[in-house]
Amino acid sequence: MSDPEDGGGHVEDVLARDGTRLRRWDNDAAGVPVVISNGLGASPTAWPFLHGPDCGYHATSWHHRGLGGSDRPADETRIGIGDHAEDLLAVMDAAGMDRAIVVGWSVGVAVAIEAARRAPERVAGLLALGGVATGLFRVLPAFPGSSVPEGVHRRAARLGGWLLRVVGPPISGVIDLLPRGMDASRDALDRAGVDPAAPDPTGATAPMITLAEVARQFARHDWTWFSRMVLAAADHEAPDDAVLRTLTMPATVVSGDYDTLAPPADMAALAGVLPDTRLVRLPGSHFLPLQFPDALAGELAGLARRAGLQA
Repeated sequence: MSDPEDGGGHVEDVLARDGTRLRRWDNDAAGVPVVISNGLGASPTAWPFLHGPDCGYHATSWHHRGLGGSDRPADETRIGIGDHAEDLLAVMDAAGMDRAIVVGWSVGVAVAIEAARRAPERVAGLLALGGVATGLFRVLPAFPGSSVPEGVHRRAARLGGWLLRVVGPPISGVIDLLPRGMDASRDALDRAGVDPAAPDPTGATAPMITLAEVARQFARHDWTWFSRMVLAAADHEAPDDAVLRTLTMPATVVSGDYDTLAPPADMAALAGVLPDTRLVRLPGSHFLPLQFPDALAGELAGLARRAGLQA
């Protein structure tokens, strides 16, 4: 079925390996296989350069458990990074992808790395932005010459995740007031061959992808459940460096200079451990897919060439 809120293509329901029903998105294009391991609760709409029949990539993604049309698992503790990694592999199966580039954003980076650790033969390359190998985010400010003990940081991160159930609903009300003219990606859509005003084959109108619209989709989540998802991700311990060094597939790590959730130092540390890595810095925040779609499209093309999937 078509879902214009996901920016074209189609969505279908697939079963995870534990029987949980997942909502999978596919761009219905031919090309290099790509799996989007999205930020927690984010929509495929945030990736305009992977939309349209002529984008050059066969891209797929999914909505996380209990979010965006996917069911909560019968065992509601099954919402950790490892569970999402298994969902990624199940989505690859449903899309007919034996091997693909995996694009991770935010918490999706930890999911992508865990999937690569479990099934390295299926991950041709990693594009990581705004996240590291753990599901834990930096929530305390960093000042030059200062450091926060890891235990203090972890407690602060868990408090921040719990508070989402309190602050989320009023934030949603503010997001509803955002103007629809906050366009982040019209040029990228044009280059992908997508007319934002054109009807799709089902007769639905394809939306122009804007930052405001992506934010509105995000704001519809059940914030108590979303808080539980964040806390479960934060419990994930990153593989040690010795394990990360076994991930020999080519990787590109993209850091936002003003990203406070995944600071440049953390991204550089990840790039320094993965064996075959290109480190890129962009003058942006945590929302690089919407701020720099063209730059990321270029990095993805370069990574596909390094992985031997594109001439």
